[in-house]
Amino acid sequence: MQSALSRTVSLWQIVGAYIALAKPRIVLLLLVTAMPAMALATGGWPEGGLMASVLLGGALAAGGANALNCYLERDVDQVMERTQRRPIPAGQVRPGHALALGLALGVLGVGVVQMGAGTLPAALVLASYLFYVVVYTLGLKRATPLNIVIGGAAGAMPPLIGWTAVRGEMGWPGALMFGIVFLWTPVHFWALSLHYAADYRRAGVPMLPVVSGEEKTRLWIAIHALATALVSLALPLVAEVGKAYIAAAAALGGGLVGLALLLWLRPHSLSPLTLFHYSNWYLLFLFVAIGVDALAL
Repeated sequence: MQSALSRTVSLWQIVGAYIALAKPRIVLLLLVTAMPAMALATGGWPEGGLMASVLLGGALAAGGANALNCYLERDVDQVMERTQRRPIPAGQVRPGHALALGLALGVLGVGVVQMGAGTLPAALVLASYLFYVVVYTLGLKRATPLNIVIGGAAGAMPPLIGWTAVRGEMGWPGALMFGIVFLWTPVHFWALSLHYAADYRRAGVPMLPVVSGEEKTRLWIAIHALATALVSLALPLVAEVGKAYIAAAAALGGGLVGLALLLWLRPHSLSPLTLFHYSNWYLLFLFVAIGVDALAL
């Protein structure tokens, strides 16, 4: 009985380690931006099969890209305290298995979107997958402090993919939602890198606080926060969103800009992690507001 229980616990630990490679919390946040974009493009609930194929395929491809990121950055993860408990440096998953998982999930995810939503959305999913793995992880991450600025394009693709899956074309609303996430990404990750600057310095990763210092990083966070809020308020100019979204965007954007300014002007009064956590809720509630407005109109 005890040995059977031990095997069950061990099996769940193995499964959990492979799931952790896909970074499910990041994948969930990506899906949160895709579904409201589909609702906005539809003007209501998207067709069930189309929505399922985009969300499932997108989740698989994003999880695959994250698994490849864990494989390619296993040496950095081993050095940084924040990432030493990830499955590969913790010895829970062999590197080759992570590589195989990442490739398999990527192929499967693109295939699911192709079958359920068509060629253009599938091409965007593939472009996002390759951009994150090849351009960001292999090319930019260890080469330039602009890594997260340029690399953020990969994580900004889901709303554009969702819009395109419904409309069959990119369109200005999809592009603007892409822009919101693209501008939000440096706010989110630079706040995290401020807190873990020593970790990145030890690992030799040229994040902005390491290369340009904390003061300049805080300034650029404030600039990107303001740009994010302004672009979010421009969405009603190109898409049918109502007063509920406008009120949410103004309130959430005010909070994002306020915290960013406080971090810049009075850095000792605010932990960067406070802004980091708020930025998660900001993106979640902003896109929920888009979805709610789309369903209510």
